[in-house]
Amino acid sequence: MSKDITTTIKSSFEDSISVKAKIIDQKIYEVLIEAGDAIAKSISQGGKLMICGNGGSAADAQHLVAEFLIRLTSDVNREGIPAISLAQDSSTLTACLNDYGPDVIFKRVMSALAQEGDVLLAISTSGNSKNIIEALKYAKSRGIYSLGFLGGNGGKALQYCDTSFIVPSSLTARIQESHITAGHTLLQYVEDILIEQGNLKKE
Repeated sequence: MSKDITTTIKSSFEDSISVKAKIIDQKIYEVLIEAGDAIAKSISQGGKLMICGNGGSAADAQHLVAEFLIRLTSDVNREGIPAISLAQDSSTLTACLNDYGPDVIFKRVMSALAQEGDVLLAISTSGNSKNIIEALKYAKSRGIYSLGFLGGNGGKALQYCDTSFIVPSSLTARIQESHITAGHTLLQYVEDILIEQGNLKKE
């Protein structure tokens, strides 16, 4: 095996650290405070967080929803926080793909489940996924606060987001790594606020 191949492992870690350092240096993470406040307000008033994404971002959506509903760490046992992934079961997804097409798979679910006061977290590494943009447009039409987890220049989705966390990288892997870190940080912030305000009980 050539040395060039083996050094890519170390380089990947170094690159990931470099991207996250830029997020800190450029204070990009500060947008999570505004978004976290909006989510906490929604939850305290009976709303919920809806998360959507494609591919690896769909997995991130489900990952984060699981931690909102169950818990983030074993150090804090608390009530579940209302959240749902818009990438529903395979039957729902394939029915929508077959009957209406891929561009509305998230919008269709939102139209049935979204309520005023809810929050949408849309995850897209490119910011150009049509079904993400349609979900964001729908959120805007309903007055639903939207947060974008994006990458690069934010893509077309940027104009439809109320707030955006944009990873300063064009590499999908680096963007996704920062997205999941941002998601964990956001959840921790929301959890802390809700507990402090007495709107989330510890068990």
